[in-house]
Amino acid sequence: MLRHLNIGKIIFEHLHGLVIHFLKISICISFVSIALLAQTDTLFYKENYSIVIDSIQISGNETTKDFVILRELTIGIGDTLNQQIASFDRERIYSLRIFNSVQMNPYSFEGKNYLLIVVEESWYIYPIPIFYLKDKDWSKISYGVALSWLNFRGRNERITGLATFGYDPSFGFTYFNPNLAYNENLNFQTNIAYTTVTNRSIQAEDLYGSQFEQESFISRVQLGKRFGSYHWLYLNTGFDYIETPFYIEGINASDSRIDRTLISGMSYVLDSRDLRLYATEGMYTLVNFEYKGFGIDDISYYVADLDFREYRKVADTFTAKWRITARHTGGELVPYYDYSYIGYSNRVRGYFYGDEQEGNDSFLGSFEIDYPIINESRIDLYFIPLIPRSLLSYRFSLIGELFADTGATRDEGEPWTIKSFDSGYGTGISILFLPYFICRFEFAINDNARTEWIFDLGASF
Repeated sequence: MLRHLNIGKIIFEHLHGLVIHFLKISICISFVSIALLAQTDTLFYKENYSIVIDSIQISGNETTKDFVILRELTIGIGDTLNQQIASFDRERIYSLRIFNSVQMNPYSFEGKNYLLIVVEESWYIYPIPIFYLKDKDWSKISYGVALSWLNFRGRNERITGLATFGYDPSFGFTYFNPNLAYNENLNFQTNIAYTTVTNRSIQAEDLYGSQFEQESFISRVQLGKRFGSYHWLYLNTGFDYIETPFYIEGINASDSRIDRTLISGMSYVLDSRDLRLYATEGMYTLVNFEYKGFGIDDISYYVADLDFREYRKVADTFTAKWRITARHTGGELVPYYDYSYIGYSNRVRGYFYGDEQEGNDSFLGSFEIDYPIINESRIDLYFIPLIPRSLLSYRFSLIGELFADTGATRDEGEPWTIKSFDSGYGTGISILFLPYFICRFEFAINDNARTEWIFDLGASF
């Protein structure tokens, strides 16, 4: 027995010696590597460079697949990279909203040029308290919780379930897969939602004699294809169930108090913006068409949307941006709940509160000049205990703005007139805590010399 113990002790001491010897060798190799690296001709490019990329490396993406990042680049191996392209592509990667920070570090090593992309991943699975202003109206507050799983499987897929209460309570589920078939650039999205909707139409309220609510169940399935870096084409289909407590023609699309509507549509998107959350360069265009009803239950009408935005740098400091958005409805009988509105989600600053318009068609135009008071700064709150680090890092900016808005609606057959347009002008600041939060404080005056203060969430456009 004693002999067996001695043999075990000898084996243990031998293995221990091997481990110590291996660690010594590893440490020596590490120090030698560092010393050799310090003596090489590694050159990190900073400003005014123009190089041909031989290799692209990615660091920090512990969860995210490489292809999710690479597909946002406008350059590849063999292409020329300069500071402007690197800055643009950095913002495109950041626009995925799954990273707290993105760094583009081009360098030269042993005669070859490398692009090192360093990312810090954000927190992906968390419940999100919801505080939502329906139609940007502080008298229509919804609150609740959403459970989101961002970057599911490391492929930028998103799964979200939500429940809201207060004004227009709702329940919903959304799944989005931007890489359904990566080699074919196919994406897929589906969502279902149940909502109690308060009527927005003044004409419908006049017909019924008082305000009312409608119960709605909405479902959509969408298949899309991406063409290159900037173009998307989508096909969608769905079913809407709208229940009203009574029947009045026009308030209902069918010949009963319950509308059951089959929907099919197509849309095209061009998006060459740098930072989609708050762009300074590029263009955005949405063209959408949906046909509803197909004659079933006497429902047959269509909705067409156009949204065009352009962003341009001026004097390397200012950003000039403008937007035109229009909506058109037509067909046999367009129900009031599908009319075109201004004064809800789309608003004219200067007529921001209590000035709604409705009709078959709507038009809204905006122009804005932005100036970065604080262009970009990191705020890290890593000293806070218990909360994951990825939730404690933010990209902070403070932007000053001058703006002008104008908008109008019209019913079918009516002409557009200058008098029908509401216009407003003003100034303000936008506060950005990216990738999580944007808010705005603004002062506006309209064409009737009425002034108003505005506090709103999100970018203007």
